[in-house]
Amino acid sequence: MKQELPDVELIQSVLNGETGQYALLVKRHQRFVFTLALRFAKNREDAEEIAQDCFIKAYKALGTFKQTAKFSTWLYTITYTTAMTFLRKKRLDTSSISDEATFLQLENQTSAFNANVYEQQNSHAFLNEAITHLLPDDAAIITMFYKGEQSLEEIGKALNMEPNTIKVKLHRARQRLKEKLQYLLKDEVKELL
Repeated sequence: MKQELPDVELIQSVLNGETGQYALLVKRHQRFVFTLALRFAKNREDAEEIAQDCFIKAYKALGTFKQTAKFSTWLYTITYTTAMTFLRKKRLDTSSISDEATFLQLENQTSAFNANVYEQQNSHAFLNEAITHLLPDDAAIITMFYKGEQSLEEIGKALNMEPNTIKVKLHRARQRLKEKLQYLLKDEVKELL
């Protein structure tokens, strides 16, 4: 069985002129970069554009990768900044959940989800749908921590925040996710949590 080359070796190959090796890096990380981009963009087309921009930016900046963190952390930093730039260009509102009007607006967005929620059987589908109703920062932190299996330190590097700040934000994001699930699923949330 063929063993996969570590990211660092693939990067070195690309830097040595074997540009085709970059496709292996893209293939290895594309699903998670897309998932993270989707958490910010909220629609597939924008997420695909963000993900594509991320991989182009990463390729152009590959020589600046210093290996002080994992390649995935470095790539997710690019994803985060690219998504934030994209959202600013689209002038999407990313205000705080503590703002009462924002919270009410988010609650109103759940009506489309409620129509289909009881037809779904998979608890992962429930969680993923609830995550889409979170603010982009909350969704990104939850996605990076649970799906990307990034440590608090790695997420902190990616988002340019202290690990303790990420820990607090993660705790609050989990609370908001729990509230979303309770609102969307009523009694069923007890089985999921």
